[in-house]
Amino acid sequence: MMRRTKQGEAISRVLENCRAPLSAVEILARAKVLAPEMGVATVYRHLNRWLQEGKLTPVEFAGETCRYETTGRAHHHHFLCRECGEVFELPGCVAGLHSIVPAGFVPRQHEITIYGACPHCANQPENTHAD
Repeated sequence: MMRRTKQGEAISRVLENCRAPLSAVEILARAKVLAPEMGVATVYRHLNRWLQEGKLTPVEFAGETCRYETTGRAHHHHFLCRECGEVFELPGCVAGLHSIVPAGFVPRQHEITIYGACPHCANQPENTHAD
C-alpha cells in the first residue's frame, strides 16, 4: 500500500478536476504546479496503482499516447482534435446505437471517438476547407 504523499494528492486533484482524459505528461505538467519536485516516474507509479485498483480508466486512441480519466463518470464518448491533439468529452450517447447491432448479438460495451478539428483549429485559415 502506498502512503499518501503531496505528489499523490497533486496527481489525484489533477485527475478529479480535469474535463477530459489526460496523458501522463499532461498530468505531470499540471501536478507540478502543486508539487514542483515531482517526476514522471511518480506519475506512472500512481497511475499504475490506481489502474489496478479500478480508480482510473485508460482512454486509448489509435496512434496516440494513452490518456487516463477517473472511473465512475456518466457514460460519455470523446472527440479528438487531429490538429492540436486535444481531447474533448462528449456527454451521453448516440441515440439508436443498439438498433444497428445484428439480430442475436448482445452488446456489452462500446466506445465512440469522433476525430476532426476543434473550434479553435477549425477556424485557422489553413483548415477552413471541408473534408
